[in-house]
Amino acid sequence: MKLKLDQICKKFDEASVLDAVSLDMESVHALVLIGPSGSGKSTLLRIIAGLEIPDSGGVEINGDRLQYQEASLLAHRRGIGTVFQAYNLFPHLTALKNITLPLEKVHGQSAAAARETAMQILKRLRLESHAHKRPAELSGGQRQRIAIARAIAIKPRLLLFDEPTSSLDPEMTAEVLDLIRELGEEGRDFILVTHEMGFARRIADHVALLADGRIVEAGSVAEVFDRPQAARSKEFLARVLKY
Repeated sequence: MKLKLDQICKKFDEASVLDAVSLDMESVHALVLIGPSGSGKSTLLRIIAGLEIPDSGGVEINGDRLQYQEASLLAHRRGIGTVFQAYNLFPHLTALKNITLPLEKVHGQSAAAARETAMQILKRLRLESHAHKRPAELSGGQRQRIAIARAIAIKPRLLLFDEPTSSLDPEMTAEVLDLIRELGEEGRDFILVTHEMGFARRIADHVALLADGRIVEAGSVAEVFDRPQAARSKEFLARVLKY
């Protein structure tokens, strides 16, 4: 995947969240965004997803520049699978219906085709026994895996994960991270926001470190984690890797 972020700026109520964020990567498969809380990682991910519009700047994926008209945004979102930290499942629908609904309503599949697709993915993720349960009947790890199943069901060109394990206990965290690792090994392109530094080092081929609304370090895992150049990067990594 080619990814270009061009001078992206974003403010909320006059508070600057992203300040001229730029990144140009010719070949990236697994990009992990790290950095302190409040550095703009989730906002940047939402802009890449087409869920937020920057005040200035733009996004290019594989040479296609995202246009900020509604029709273009809708088309872009159809090709992006996004997994949020809070699952964003419909609480009144079963796991199966949470997956089939966007396939039918957004992607125009018949009910039968959507169900077949959903059941194949549930089986692939070892979740078929939970197909007819509602989110309240599932563990946090199972809910997040259903959210991932929904994201990959649309056959996206890019997966985005926004701190998908932030609300999970250690056992459930491992369950979800194992699934993300498997998806990466299958060759799926993704961008992941995470505070799990060990996992970031293991799964990423590129890392970008954000601080104070800017990308202060970007490169390979070894370049960012082992040979950081920016003082802000060194400070952050020394703190989070201390233990």
